Amino acid sequence: MASYVISVRFVGGFVFGAASGVAALKLYLYEEQKTDKGSSIHRLIERFGLPQTGAESRFYMNHVLSYDQALRTPRWVAEHLSAHRLLGQAQRKHCKFKPDPSIPELFTARNEDYLRSGWSRGHMAPAGDNKISEQAMAETFYLSNIVPQNYENNAGFWNRLEIYCRELTERFGDVWVISGPLLRPQTSDNGSKTVCYQLIGNDDVAVPTHLYKVILAQKDSSSDSLALGAFVVPNAPIGFDHPLMEFQVSLSDLERMSGLTFFPAVERREELKNLCDVDSCQLMDFKRFTLYISGRKVASARTLTRLEKIMTELKDADITPDEYLNNLYLEKKRELEEKEEREKKPEQ
Repeated sequence: MASYVISVRFVGGFVFGAASGVAALKLYLYEEQKTDKGSSIHRLIERFGLPQTGAESRFYMNHVLSYDQALRTPRWVAEHLSAHRLLGQAQRKHCKFKPDPSIPELFTARNEDYLRSGWSRGHMAPAGDNKISEQAMAETFYLSNIVPQNYENNAGFWNRLEIYCRELTERFGDVWVISGPLLRPQTSDNGSKTVCYQLIGNDDVAVPTHLYKVILAQKDSSSDSLALGAFVVPNAPIGFDHPLMEFQVSLSDLERMSGLTFFPAVERREELKNLCDVDSCQLMDFKRFTLYISGRKVASARTLTRLEKIMTELKDADITPDEYLNNLYLEKKRELEEKEEREKKPEQ
């Protein structure tokens, strides 16, 4: 009798278990089918949150960026330029490099990382694009907008490229610019590829091997007036004998290198005009660039001795100041002479 009861219980349990298993399987399959709609499975996976990369878009007064918390540099920085928005009186002498207050302290770069590293603090959104307000310019000095950049590249070729972007607003109504760092592989003799890059400071800030800039220019509101140029520049000194077009790449090639899709809302991107066909893609030559840099030095000179040294360096380079620089020099000289006269007078 006991054995009969056991066998009945076993059979009953088996049938019940099988039925329960079928029901559970149906429920599982049902839940699986719901996952595409963001169902309970997703909620369970996300119960304690998904990993945060810091790569979400961060908005500032005059630029937007995405930050790489592991490399301590931006992934990309986006700007819109127009002739009107480039006007203003903000000056970089009032700005200081500092950590971005919106970046968690664990993932930020610091000025100490760059100190004696051999690399300069290179803006992706340039200070020169942000004269519209003191706040806009100050925010470009957040280290979230900065990458370790070769000094000569920063002050030379890259600076000339930034100037070219601003000059485009004289010929186009609107100019969009996206800039950022790249870590490009090196190919060995046997054909294998390796990505090698330097880290600086206690925070291990990554030094990019290259920098990129994507420029989208539009003359009027029609979609067929759009022109695009993409450029990848080595993070190294580049002389005046290298034209900008030497570093032009296709948009698809840059997207493959960076893992980013640029201007995704633009329709038929493959049909966009080539910026270097529509415009010159000519950067400032040595003489014009030297006059431009000398003008900035004259404007910021604090003593007559420094002012005269700037003009002497121009003469030694066999470059004649243009009318703008001459007028700027005379105005600055008068200002500094008056300052020295005031300082000589005894206090009343």
